[in-house]
Amino acid sequence: MLDRLFTLFSVADWSALALFLAGWIGYSHFADRAARSERGLRGATARLRDDWGREMVMRENRIADAALTGNLMTSVSFYANTTIYIIAGLIAVAGTLDQLIRFTEELPFGRQQTKALLEAKLFLMIAIFIFAYFKFTWALRQYNFLSILIGSAPARDVATGLLDAHARRFADLSTLSGDEFNRGIRAYYFGFAALAWFVSPGVFIGFTLLILGVLYRRDFRSPTLDVLAR
Repeated sequence: MLDRLFTLFSVADWSALALFLAGWIGYSHFADRAARSERGLRGATARLRDDWGREMVMRENRIADAALTGNLMTSVSFYANTTIYIIAGLIAVAGTLDQLIRFTEELPFGRQQTKALLEAKLFLMIAIFIFAYFKFTWALRQYNFLSILIGSAPARDVATGLLDAHARRFADLSTLSGDEFNRGIRAYYFGFAALAWFVSPGVFIGFTLLILGVLYRRDFRSPTLDVLAR
């Protein structure tokens, strides 16, 4: 079976796939965990979440905080529901591979492809969006837990140490939730890159590099970051 798998893809296909996976995994580490991430959007929003936590515990009425968390949950829920439809659509496409073969052959830079090769590419797309779905649903659960932290926040006249500890928990959980949501969004971006593989390995490589450039600019060089980091 392994021999068949290796012969299914050409050297160009394997190279494009390796670059895609290395780019996704490497950039995710760079943007989420490397020291550099503290100077990007993740670090800027994490500091703002710290500020939010400190303000939240000092408010007598936390309705605004609950409403803001509900708004975040609505956004995540929208993406989770949309991802389900995308996965269902991709599974439906699996039953029309003959039409897909004809369609890809007529595209610019297209080439003749076997049914098994198209199946492998389609399953990669399905795997990407399943990954995104798990990230969105876990982010949604964490935002539910964040609502619990708002509801369990101590009164603002208790000891300062208790307020600081609760604010820290709120900020940390908010950051974890945001990280999971960002990983789901990032999977969407790389899903667009994987779509280019249906055309050719060269186009796949080009789109992967383009997506990496777009992500880097938005995370580390965007006007939005300049505003948030002031």
